[in-house]
Amino acid sequence: MKLSNLASLDPIITGSGRKGLQGASALDREVWNAFSTDSLSMLPLAEQALQLALESSKQTTMHEAENVAAYQEDDHFANVKVRKGQKLFRDAVLTAYENRCCVTGVAEPRFLVASHIRPWRQDPENRLNPRNGLCLSLMIDKAFDLGLITFSEDYRLVLSAELKQHEKNPHIAETFFTRMGQPITLPSKFTPDQRFLAWHRESYFVGNPLR
Repeated sequence: MKLSNLASLDPIITGSGRKGLQGASALDREVWNAFSTDSLSMLPLAEQALQLALESSKQTTMHEAENVAAYQEDDHFANVKVRKGQKLFRDAVLTAYENRCCVTGVAEPRFLVASHIRPWRQDPENRLNPRNGLCLSLMIDKAFDLGLITFSEDYRLVLSAELKQHEKNPHIAETFFTRMGQPITLPSKFTPDQRFLAWHRESYFVGNPLR
């Protein structure tokens, strides 16, 4: 019901003819306005709140684990650098694209990636910016990450000449060559920032575009 209250504040939802519930409180409106006007700053805070909630729920079952701990081999842990906000970035990007690859139309979430246009390691300020993201299927994401494909100023698929040697491969041809020059499906919000796409074309795309 709380989510339905928030849905009544979303212009994307209300613009489609749906209404949500009409019980949104002043706090609901305050939260909605905060995320709508400054989503980039709010995403890490939301991710932190989500982790705290998950940790709290896990504590209720810890005693069950203690009962069987003596019969299990100890796990080995390694320190890892956690990418805070990554899940919310993925959720924001996939939702904006209605859980469909903007190139192929693949609509299975397990095969989709919230792909960074400017890589996570190179642009800390835009790591969680949904306009720095594209919803891509796994193979398209890999080609984009390798610089084998990019997108033009009018959001059309551009192939690198390096793909030419694979043109006779039926799967490569079906995935890439049949879509060369076609426009991507743009999201309902968080349209890819042209500055990021220009950077990808100039600094990440390999070789010359295939004509």
